[in-house]
Amino acid sequence: MKGFATHEVFNQAEPLAGVNLFRINRPLRDALTKLVPALPTERLDALGAEMGSAAMQRHARLANEHAPVLHAHDRVGRRVDVVEFHPSYHALLGAALRHGLHGAPWAAGVAGTQGERSPHVERAAGFMLFTEAEPSVLCPVSMTYAVTPALRANAALHATWGGRLAGRDYDERFVPGTTKRAVTMGMGMTEKQGGSDVRANTTKAVADGDDAWGRRFRITGHKWFMSAPMCDAFLVLAQSPGGLSCFFLPRFLPDGSVNPLHVQRLKHKLGNHANASSEVEFFNAAAWLVGEEGRGVPQILAMGALTRLDCALGTAGLMRQALSIALHHTAQRHAFGKPLVAQPLMKNVLADLALESEAATLLALRLALAVDRTEHDPADVHEQVMRRVLTPVAKFWVCKRGSHFGQEAMECLGGNGYVEAAGEGVMARIYREMPLNSIWEGAGNIMALDLQRALRGADVAPAFEHEMRAARGASPSLDRATARVLAALDAGVPEAQSRILARDTALVLQAALLHRISPRAVFEAFCASRLEASCDVFGALDARADLDAIVERAMPAEVA
Repeated sequence: MKGFATHEVFNQAEPLAGVNLFRINRPLRDALTKLVPALPTERLDALGAEMGSAAMQRHARLANEHAPVLHAHDRVGRRVDVVEFHPSYHALLGAALRHGLHGAPWAAGVAGTQGERSPHVERAAGFMLFTEAEPSVLCPVSMTYAVTPALRANAALHATWGGRLAGRDYDERFVPGTTKRAVTMGMGMTEKQGGSDVRANTTKAVADGDDAWGRRFRITGHKWFMSAPMCDAFLVLAQSPGGLSCFFLPRFLPDGSVNPLHVQRLKHKLGNHANASSEVEFFNAAAWLVGEEGRGVPQILAMGALTRLDCALGTAGLMRQALSIALHHTAQRHAFGKPLVAQPLMKNVLADLALESEAATLLALRLALAVDRTEHDPADVHEQVMRRVLTPVAKFWVCKRGSHFGQEAMECLGGNGYVEAAGEGVMARIYREMPLNSIWEGAGNIMALDLQRALRGADVAPAFEHEMRAARGASPSLDRATARVLAALDAGVPEAQSRILARDTALVLQAALLHRISPRAVFEAFCASRLEASCDVFGALDARADLDAIVERAMPAEVA
């Protein structure tokens, strides 16, 4: 009622909605142009338009506001172990499958880099664009992507399920996966007593004969974390007579009956609310051996390498969206007589965030390119080494920077960034999501230790030197930092200094990528702030940085 109005609402920023996320992301488009010049971008353009739409933003909000609900029993007490999701969850997951984010690189005839198509890079860029909506539904998408190549170790299972794992017709029904055109897969490794030490797992696998899918076992035990329990099947670790082994465990058995996988409860998490993370018990559940008995750990590590790629990609996508919102807000909001973006201190913060976002995007894409090249040509020694090193480095550093980045971007909006009135608080949702990618699939210490393991090969230092060759002489600070990292890679460092090595390796690789792909102003400011000085606080770029050029490049606006 007009009589109750006490003031006029003005000087408030409009939401960033109805935009094409691909077209407004100049750093991503430039990176793709330089890394894979012939990559077709029509599909990414369509995905960017869909994920930047108000409709998809609404689905992301609703899927997170209306968390999954576990129905362990039906009304008369029978176990059903079904998780119910809000319709927006299914709309989002359906979109992810429709765009092939779960399996397009593994589809027939697309095993790796073919010419310059680079399906893993294309998929990586799409994964980042999808993540910008912060829908919290990508866990089953990432796991399906990661387990697909592992399933090839059982030819019979792959023949039955392989095509469905790349299918794009999402089917939410709780029915046998063999009756669907498209399926999703999850993974179950972690147990209460072991955490990252999967060799401490106690879940038992007892031989139960052979059938059309190979060696069948009966699994009894538990998993402390098993995300997306409504997936059609899972790869799980269990102790068999031959040692810790990998098994394929479907929700439904070949005869159409439900496999005894009992969902005990859903986790109540800091963020990632749309995704159902569960604790499960296996009661004599049927599962089929994948790969060699006793070789479960190497198989799981191979899958973990791909999900770790997605952790870096997901964090880079969240960084970009948080930056876009901060830039969009500060361009509209006025304080002390001019737009916030024009205030010197705010401009410094925004430029610094822009450097971090672009560097994260490039490092994640470089890892995706290594995946492409090694899948296409396993004999490519340089790319094999880079994939081995980049996986823990990118996962460690990009994800570790995520929470700090999200907090600073939120602060650019002031109190409006912290609240979630009317469900519009995307920044708060992004901030809650950031720690997940750092913890899931191996927290910081695990990544640093994985880097130590990667250094055991004598080929690492020469490969790193070759990777950095094009940037030699571009910056004295980069040359000095490269020499320090090269010496550490060559001689090794004590375990207690492994995080330092992971950080320093990430920074020099990011700088080299920025030199190759980004404008000079971005490269020089990154070297000055990350290699010459400490990067422990955003907004501390020195007077040499061209703040206007850096901020203009990052602005979420379409460029002709």
